[in-house]
Amino acid sequence: MSTLAPPRRPEIKTELPGPTGRQIVEADQQFVTPSYPRPSFKLVARRAEGVWVEDVDGNIFLDCNAGVAVCSTGHCHPEVVRAIQEQAAELIHICGTDYYYHHMPDLARKFDEIVPIEGPTRTHFANSGTEAVETALKLAMHATGREKFIAFFNSFHGRTLGSLSLTSSKVAQRRGFKRQALDVTHVPYPNTFRHPFTGERTDGETVSRACLDWIENRLFKTTVPPEECAAIVVECVQGEGGYVPAPREFLQGLRRICDEHGIMLIVDEVQSGMGRTGKMFASEHYDLKADIVCIAKGVASGLPLGACVARADLMDWKPGAHASTFGGNPVAIASALKTIEILERELVANSAEVGAYLQEGLRKLMQKHDCIGDVRGLGLMVGVEIVTDKASMRPAPELRDRVETACFERGLIILGAGYNTIRWSPPLILTREHVDVALEIFDEAIAAEC
Repeated sequence: MSTLAPPRRPEIKTELPGPTGRQIVEADQQFVTPSYPRPSFKLVARRAEGVWVEDVDGNIFLDCNAGVAVCSTGHCHPEVVRAIQEQAAELIHICGTDYYYHHMPDLARKFDEIVPIEGPTRTHFANSGTEAVETALKLAMHATGREKFIAFFNSFHGRTLGSLSLTSSKVAQRRGFKRQALDVTHVPYPNTFRHPFTGERTDGETVSRACLDWIENRLFKTTVPPEECAAIVVECVQGEGGYVPAPREFLQGLRRICDEHGIMLIVDEVQSGMGRTGKMFASEHYDLKADIVCIAKGVASGLPLGACVARADLMDWKPGAHASTFGGNPVAIASALKTIEILERELVANSAEVGAYLQEGLRKLMQKHDCIGDVRGLGLMVGVEIVTDKASMRPAPELRDRVETACFERGLIILGAGYNTIRWSPPLILTREHVDVALEIFDEAIAAEC
């Protein structure tokens, strides 16, 4: 297998995309669905290793997006590759919904050990984050006998019809699909940088109180009888909504509300889980225990795997109630088990340490550049909010897009999130040296565009 010799800096040798890349983009535009939400810049990847991505024209990029928070152990980690190869040579598929193999209970046992749920758990395996969320919704309805749900503005939980009923990050995700499939009511999410009711910067306690009060004293008394609510679905750190961490008071308040009314608390850890925030799960930062947790993205270092982990007493549905032909594929599980091993051994700690270093550097740039309004996040899940100026703090989505493209042209891969935020979600193997290079490029790109 050819390897990519790690450079010290990105190397851009052609215009972007280059001639071979343009041919692939043209073929893609002819034969592939136009519904994918691709950014304005065009990365046409050929191979990748660690934090480096090489395109089809030989340009080398420093990747601070990790395939949208998926390649947690870096691209093609040798231990993960070896685990995949060995499993693929032994058993690729036999359908775990009909037959047995040790991989499913092995990973489910590991989830029972590490997922922040009180008491014994069981796991349903899927292929993606949206499938894990669909499972959670069905399970909550089955366990409670209720049909209503509460979700949050600016949330993202997937694009299949059930999870799309929860998703509220961009209108483009909903346009054209008529009424939502499930009875979901959306409520404000407690953003301390932009209070959802005033638009002003605030503190966690104040904004948490306002949002919890909206649920208890407005929603429950006018629209959603609490005894008819199956679940509240929340991200501890909103992902597509702009990398917005929730205040501790808010999440603990949701736990209290759910306990008082027999409502399930579903925590979507698809983007924030698997070491991304400097702990294995974002919930751990808040001492939060969910009833149901959704997992995907970084769990298998790039192979398609989703999981819905729930209290064992909830997951008592009968055979045939919910299944997936490919969910829990042996090769994907082999990758996941090795990924978790590496995360526990070194990368969760590295995420916390290097994430703090990255945030420190970004805050220095915030002092330098008037168009950086906020730097926020946990571990290596960091959001930089781009504004027109600090005096008005007016969102600047077009400027955000230009900065993103300017970074790409200089060999740094980052990606937008929310209306005007740049997300940093690099592989968890990122080093301080990589951060120094990335910050230098980011500084140059902002200076050029602001």
